[in-house]
Amino acid sequence: MLNKRTSLVFILFALIISFVLLGIYLSNDPIPPLDLAISLFVQKYHSDPLDKIMLAISFFGELPYSLLMVLIVAGIFYGYKFKREAYYIASVLLSGLVILGIKNVIDRPRPTEFYVRLVEINRFQSFPSGHVLSYILFFGFMIVLMSNLKTIPLLTRRIITSISAFYMVTIAFSRIYLGAHWFTDTLGGVILGFVCLYPLCYFYLKKKQG
Repeated sequence: MLNKRTSLVFILFALIISFVLLGIYLSNDPIPPLDLAISLFVQKYHSDPLDKIMLAISFFGELPYSLLMVLIVAGIFYGYKFKREAYYIASVLLSGLVILGIKNVIDRPRPTEFYVRLVEINRFQSFPSGHVLSYILFFGFMIVLMSNLKTIPLLTRRIITSISAFYMVTIAFSRIYLGAHWFTDTLGGVILGFVCLYPLCYFYLKKKQG
């Protein structure tokens, strides 16, 4: 048990260090050749139906829908007497403050039409991807909940887990395809998402087991 906990702490610190180093690198080189190459490759094959699919995948990361999604899901859990879980789900909203703060510090510009095809226009800075972070955090926590709340019907848990995994896997590709982010933006979002997910799961599981 101690070795497992030590390994998880080591992974957490490795993720934090990786995120910091990535942020420093991108502050000095906002458009690495690798990012441009990946964006051009992802956008090589595009169509109107595919545009709509990618926009649909990103939908729950847009304000105010991201806020409403978290509050509605938290409300459903609260209504079904999972009050503690509801509070933890609602706490996901705090990640919005984290992402805005880091975006302002790194201040990386978004991809422009000069480099890529823009399907979606965004207001805030580029690094890290807030959509990716929020999807990893929210849907990742939903998977954790579904693996622990055995009183919820098995079919329901499997459906929610499958949907959550789908969004976690596809969101980064969606953001690059839409021209909203560079690959390293989404990589930063994944890393920071798991960094935020770790303490959320740790305190939830620790108190639940205690």
